[in-house]
Amino acid sequence: MQLLQKIYTPAEYLELEAKSEFRSEYRDGEIVPMAGGTTNHNEISLNVATNLRFSLKGQNYRVYMSDVRLWIPPNRQYTYPDVMLIQGEPMYLENTTSTVTNPRLIVEVLSKSTGNYDRSEKFDYYRSIPELQEYILIDQSCYHVLQYVKTSATQWLLTDHNQADGIVKLGSINLALSLSDIYDRVNFDEIEE
Repeated sequence: MQLLQKIYTPAEYLELEAKSEFRSEYRDGEIVPMAGGTTNHNEISLNVATNLRFSLKGQNYRVYMSDVRLWIPPNRQYTYPDVMLIQGEPMYLENTTSTVTNPRLIVEVLSKSTGNYDRSEKFDYYRSIPELQEYILIDQSCYHVLQYVKTSATQWLLTDHNQADGIVKLGSINLALSLSDIYDRVNFDEIEE
């Protein structure tokens, strides 16, 4: 006999999330606990966010890390991207500063438990965000970055970066990130959980 899973409303999720000791994502009625990160995951996220922050200092951009939630209305999804870049002011959901709706760039660091989801359904959801122009997926176990840049309303261009001396020329902003900067202090011998 199969047990029926409880379906939560977005409001119920937000209420539970406010009281929870651990973060979870919301996927159209389902609450999915988030796995813990590795030191490589943290190093990569911090490296990308720091490079974006300092390279864009004085310009009209905001950089947020995984503590800021993203709401994707068409798909009824709440998620916590590893890094988000917003051009201009953040558009908040209702009266909260913990949830935004308008990232221009999203970066996800891949893990064994979420990698397939980040490459497939999650990218489908992200593509429904009108402001989104670029999606970056970073492998934490080797030099490998997948870069998707929006070229039209229905087309995304994929560039695959897998050389230690490679450069990711961002398509959504005038900035380049070297793979050596992205992977600074990353230990590829670390065992991913």
